Amino acid sequence: MKELIKKLVEISSPSGREDAIREAITEEVRDYVDELRVDALGNLICMKKGKSGKKLLLDAHMDEIGVVVTHIDDKGFLRIDMLGGVSPYMLLGSRIIFESGAYGIVSTEGESAREAGEIMKNLDFDHIFVDIGASSREEAEKLAPIGTFGTYDSKFRDLGEKLVSKSMDDRIACAILVQTIKELKEPADDVYFVFAVQEEVGIVGASVAAFDIMPDMAIAVDVTAGPDTPKSFKRMGFKLGAGPTIKIKDRGSVSSSRVVSRLKEVADIRSIPVQYEVLIFGGTDARGYQVTGKGIAAGTVSVPTRYVHSPNEIVDYNDVLNTVRLLKALAEEGV
Repeated sequence: MKELIKKLVEISSPSGREDAIREAITEEVRDYVDELRVDALGNLICMKKGKSGKKLLLDAHMDEIGVVVTHIDDKGFLRIDMLGGVSPYMLLGSRIIFESGAYGIVSTEGESAREAGEIMKNLDFDHIFVDIGASSREEAEKLAPIGTFGTYDSKFRDLGEKLVSKSMDDRIACAILVQTIKELKEPADDVYFVFAVQEEVGIVGASVAAFDIMPDMAIAVDVTAGPDTPKSFKRMGFKLGAGPTIKIKDRGSVSSSRVVSRLKEVADIRSIPVQYEVLIFGGTDARGYQVTGKGIAAGTVSVPTRYVHSPNEIVDYNDVLNTVRLLKALAEEGV
């Protein structure tokens, strides 16, 4: 499965520009599903037929955080804005690959040591720029014109049990859904696999897919910030390597108690290690499903992840495999 993960995480497809990742996922799953289509917004929706007449929806968002060019100065330096939750501190010194093929290095202003120090104390997008090697506005406009999208240029690294890359959020969940599709032979219910667009900019794709499918139960599969590093988030206790987490709540939604109970029940039946997660920030596509139509019973299964929204997000491979086991078990046992 590691080769699949590597393939998906290294693709550059920020919010609103998911064509490349959608094509790659389609290539992986088209021979394993009963139905496959792309909706008007760009969500990839796949289905495996069951026997119960009920519908289970499993969601992973395809997009990743990124940046967009907003201005080019006379010397060819780019100004940018964020797509999703991008920290200027994480960007500083990183390499960006733009959809045009241009590469750039992110740096910051400062005409003196004092000014640079003051800027660093409260760094924002007004004070950072991207150097793409251009010498003039005209040259830069040919390489990365205003409106060009970009993402971190960061590669996959296999550290054994730990895996490192950009865009584990949420390509690791995309890989998990792809693997679940390939392994799932006899689902109890009709299982819809939604690879959603534009989660990072406001849970856009999930809301549309929810209205389209109206499942009996929806599970968003996402990452969650791993609070197991030194001096981190003492109000949370889940950790890498102890299994996927069943989310109780985050800032965006409270998971359906029926979903939480069913996930734990299935995990116990199949002896799959799981953790409970109460996230003190953030949100997932589960909210998009919950508030659609007359409401959908929804929740989230998360992969604990260190350094979320950085160029180097870390997951534990055992958690990944156990998430596949959990989702496959739910699909086989039924909602």
